[in-house]
Amino acid sequence: MANITLKGNAVKTVGNLPQIGDDLKDFKLVNEKLEEKTLSDYSGKRIILNIFPSIDTGICAESARKFNVEAGTLNNAVVINVSKDLPFALGRFCAAEGLNHVESLSDYRGTFGDDYGVEMEDSPMQGLLSRAVIVADENGKVIYTEQVPEIAQEPDYQNALAALA
Repeated sequence: MANITLKGNAVKTVGNLPQIGDDLKDFKLVNEKLEEKTLSDYSGKRIILNIFPSIDTGICAESARKFNVEAGTLNNAVVINVSKDLPFALGRFCAAEGLNHVESLSDYRGTFGDDYGVEMEDSPMQGLLSRAVIVADENGKVIYTEQVPEIAQEPDYQNALAALA
């Protein structure tokens, strides 16, 4: 399990991020149309998983905005925002913000948090996903991970993007 903090207070996750060189695990996430999306929907594409607790918090919203800007410049790559937010909330936020270069998918009825080791198991945010970034190549091999150590901190965008170079 990862030991992270929320405003300096210890928080534990249910596991650890995949290791570099691992295959991404399959997932079932839900889009704003309530359609299930799986890893195979992105076959042959490079993937950035931008994982966060809730789009309704400032830092989570900012990470979605920043990755949206960068996603518009990427070749053969997709940025997927993943949270436990309802798909409707994710869709509403992206529409209001004009985020059209990222996909936002919900784990509200799935096991992504457990499978990827990012579900928080204690703290007031118990049950939500921790802030993390996982990058995979077009073959689904993990090439970069970041478990952000402080939930109130933004991920390292440049290192995540550099992994695709």
